[in-house]
Amino acid sequence: MKIFVAGASGALGRQLVPLLADAGHKVVATTTSPQKLETLRALRAQPVILDVLDAEAVGRAISEAEPEVVVHEATALSGIGGSFRKFDETFAQTNRLRTEGTDNLLAAALAVGARKLVAQSYAGWTFAREGAAVKDEEAALDSDPASNAQETIAAIRYLEERVVRAKELDGIVLRYGGFYGPGTSFADDGESFAAIRKRAFPIVGDGGGMASFIHIEDAARATFAAIERGRRGIYNVVDDDPAPVSAWLPYAASVVGAKPPRHVPFWLGKLVAGEMLATMMVDGRGASNAKAKRELDWRPLFPSWREGFVNGVKSAA
Repeated sequence: MKIFVAGASGALGRQLVPLLADAGHKVVATTTSPQKLETLRALRAQPVILDVLDAEAVGRAISEAEPEVVVHEATALSGIGGSFRKFDETFAQTNRLRTEGTDNLLAAALAVGARKLVAQSYAGWTFAREGAAVKDEEAALDSDPASNAQETIAAIRYLEERVVRAKELDGIVLRYGGFYGPGTSFADDGESFAAIRKRAFPIVGDGGGMASFIHIEDAARATFAAIERGRRGIYNVVDDDPAPVSAWLPYAASVVGAKPPRHVPFWLGKLVAGEMLATMMVDGRGASNAKAKRELDWRPLFPSWREGFVNGVKSAA
């Protein structure tokens, strides 16, 4: 197949493109950075400079590529660090990519008769904070998110609804867990592990909020499976081990050789980290990967962040 991957120079794209090439697919891969063209070419893709927010340019690029599948992995998350007090402001560009960018890619995909569009979503802080601690794909998204994250949740909701409800192609949404591994903030040289080493990543309240992770290689393998075998709908792409902050954060600190994380009360966490991050630390929900396993015939190589975190630090040593 011919596959068009938007945002291919990111951490996930750099894992995905070689998998597609190895399987014999012809890949057209986009980046916004001229400096990354050679990286994509080395991954055996045809590289293209493209701003996904430029509707005319997107239409032209996809018209020239004539792909059977369009993959939307375009975000603006690189280098944002841990600045989450102004959550919506931090994610403003990514929110545009999830709304305007999705519209542009979808319109172009439909225009060339593509049969499938696969788009990136998130399973981290999107679920309604009620009911089960671990949610499946049928669970409702948060209808009353933290005040500093309303635009971000709305953008995710928009992307998911637009993609899944699209006519004339199979729209697939992949709700990834928190990425860790090469090129992510939870890598040995990443911002999150750096903050943990400095004890600048505290546990807020009781740390009872659940989180789901996924190794970046496993995320790419699930995306590959969705491209080849996925059907219209939503898939949670997470590992087998959803866990509360009170479990995974101290463990991460021990893995990177840091002192145990500090504990701060909720009111202070809101002041320091912002309402959204503090709320997720006490009331977040994890995600189930049962559907992805069942329908995509996919299993994570790293079933738990426990061995995954250790592997990432050892690999960097």
